[in-house]
Amino acid sequence: MENANVYVVSDSVGETAELVVKAAASQFYSFGINVKRIPYVEDTGTLSEVISLAKENNAIIAFTLVVPSMRDFLVAEAGKVGVPAVDIIGPMVKQMQDSYNKKPREEPGLVRQLDEDYFKKVEAIEFAVKYDDGRDPRGILRADIVLLGVSRTSKTPLSQYLALKRLRVANIPIVPEVEPPEELFQIPAEKCFALKITPEKLNNIRKERLKSLGLSDTASYANLDRIKEELSYFDNLVKKIGCEVIDVSNKAVEETANLILNLYAKKMS
Repeated sequence: MENANVYVVSDSVGETAELVVKAAASQFYSFGINVKRIPYVEDTGTLSEVISLAKENNAIIAFTLVVPSMRDFLVAEAGKVGVPAVDIIGPMVKQMQDSYNKKPREEPGLVRQLDEDYFKKVEAIEFAVKYDDGRDPRGILRADIVLLGVSRTSKTPLSQYLALKRLRVANIPIVPEVEPPEELFQIPAEKCFALKITPEKLNNIRKERLKSLGLSDTASYANLDRIKEELSYFDNLVKKIGCEVIDVSNKAVEETANLILNLYAKKMS
């Protein structure tokens, strides 16, 4: 037997139907099956053309059409000329509608939209990890948001939280002894958010951090004078950049993130 044909018809990309057809075709070794995808079908005229082709080539039609009128048209017209038409998504949608007493949205392409949303989120998370803590200043130029702050101002957890909102975030630690990256002065100031904190609050946070590591809380890292020096340097740098300043002294990560999201949305609109 010569190769058989299956026409995959969809009102979206058609990936789902094609995968199902290929999975079924893998069960047959005695002959090959050609799968031809016809995506983004929006009118009955295209369906009629596919039916004619399928009839001419003795083919099967497999379809994922979420609009009931399109499904009904294809099944009826294919049946008139003896072309087998397999509804891949319709029966499941109908069963869910009956079982859960909910009306389907009947919008093509929703699965792909969900996939794109998922991959954007993964990309943003990977970006936040790659450009965390100033590891590579080149990330500043590619980021949607750049966070600035001295050590222990929640830059990393904020970056991860914002990444879940599909934003690419780079965070830069500000240290008096280290020159800030040149890239900070090459991007629009509205992309930068400086995380401010009171010396006393930071002093307590750093002391607890040292204790958790089994170190003495008298180290320079938690010295109040040293902290004030860092924050003074931070303030001067922020003024030079001209970016938004957010006081994180008494804010949870989620609260700060939501504030940044709102400010960012206003600036980008």
